[in-house]
Amino acid sequence: MARQPGTRLGPYDVLSALGAGGMGEVDKARETRLDRTVAIKILPDTLAADAQFREREDNPKISAWAPIDAGPTEA
Repeated sequence: MARQPGTRLGPYDVLSALGAGGMGEVDKARETRLDRTVAIKILPDTLAADAQFREREDNPKISAWAPIDAGPTEA
């Protein structure tokens, strides 16, 4: 189920939908604690109930390393 812009999920304010597929929905959101734009993934109930899947997907380093508003980087 798509979240509407303005929906609040913890410290995240949903800005828009980015995509959806078998592994969940991805929204563009504003992280209010650090005032940055991020992508958040919402898992379907079947995957959210799988502890091993949640553990594998729970990687805060990815969002901290690659906020979606950072733009291209130079190598």
